[in-house]
Amino acid sequence: MDTRKQALIRNKTIATGLMIGAAILFVIARLQKGHGAWEWVAAFAEAAMVGALADWFAVVALFRHPLGVPIPHTAIIKNKKDAIAGNLAGFIRDKFLATDTLIAKMRAYNPAEHLAVYLMARDNATGLARGVTRLCADSLDFIDDERVQQLLRAALSNRIDGFDVSTSAGTVLDALRKDNRHQVVLDDLLQRCAGWLAGEEAQARLATAIDDMCTKEYPLLMAFLPNRDKFARGAGEKIVKRINAFIQEVNADPGHEVRYRFDTAVTGFIARLNTDPVLRGKIEAIKRDVVHNQAISDYAQSIGSDLKNWLKNDLQQPESQMREKVAAAVAGLGTTLAHNKELQESLNAHLETLVLHYGDTLRTAIAGHITGTMQQWEHEDYTNEIELSIGSDLQFIRMNGTLVGGVIGLVLHAISLLLV
Repeated sequence: MDTRKQALIRNKTIATGLMIGAAILFVIARLQKGHGAWEWVAAFAEAAMVGALADWFAVVALFRHPLGVPIPHTAIIKNKKDAIAGNLAGFIRDKFLATDTLIAKMRAYNPAEHLAVYLMARDNATGLARGVTRLCADSLDFIDDERVQQLLRAALSNRIDGFDVSTSAGTVLDALRKDNRHQVVLDDLLQRCAGWLAGEEAQARLATAIDDMCTKEYPLLMAFLPNRDKFARGAGEKIVKRINAFIQEVNADPGHEVRYRFDTAVTGFIARLNTDPVLRGKIEAIKRDVVHNQAISDYAQSIGSDLKNWLKNDLQQPESQMREKVAAAVAGLGTTLAHNKELQESLNAHLETLVLHYGDTLRTAIAGHITGTMQQWEHEDYTNEIELSIGSDLQFIRMNGTLVGGVIGLVLHAISLLLV
């Protein structure tokens, strides 16, 4: 049996026993005709009995009709269930969950510091990692469901089909072109080209290409040309120097014609991406070919399946690598947070901002949940739950009423004798 119910039954029995005892004592005292000490006993018993009955009525009237008689203003808790639910919810909302109260509590508690201490503890980091990885494992099982797979494939296909690659690419390039940032790309390309040409491998390839070209175009000349390798290398070096000199010239001159042509080409390409139906159609066709290419789809699916199987198998191991990585990351986050006061202040400030932005909405939702839940309770279940919670303590009111009433009876009887 519930300990609350046991306590309630025990205290009810004691309080009722005192009330019955006072009534029996009153009858016995009256039968003695009020002689001697019995006069005092009668005064005590009478007042105790009245006090016991009054407090019994008051306590019972809170929960139900006394003796089943529907006396007005009885069964208060049962009849006022909706009002009590609303008042309780409002009290919790306005007193416990008020925004100012929550902010003050947060500042006193310093949640960022406590979070850092919690995360640094190895057991806590391991437990958190275990929970995260278990969630990942459960999510993988959920994703394996063929119905979910179909839904994901359909959603992804719809998103890709509806994605305008041409317009998006044009927007990205236009953003890149602002403030001449696309010229930085040109500078980088030119520098990379110059760096590659300066390498021995590039110059060797260039010399070979020159030799092959000359042999093909001028076979008689090359047949009589002494030291062909030296000629090809020298020609290659001169070509590289000329190209590098040209690159340096472009880099040094912000208004160089090459930059102007590059800017014109980029601007024209952006315009074509947005307006040229032929170019847009080609890009859209390429997108469709890539998306609906079965080989690519199978390859991507196999990679995803391999990754998913590896992750799933790893998470099932007692010494999971992923779990260890997550635990180490969690502990590292706690250490960083503990030693970085600015980060703590930033986290606390963001938490306060969240409370300010969403506190009213959440506390109103919590109050509504409390009200709705209490209003859905059956009247008897609701009344019984309240009585189990506070009824045991209310029985002490009956006990005290019996004893205090008896003492008051003695005092009143003494006063009446003094006044005679």
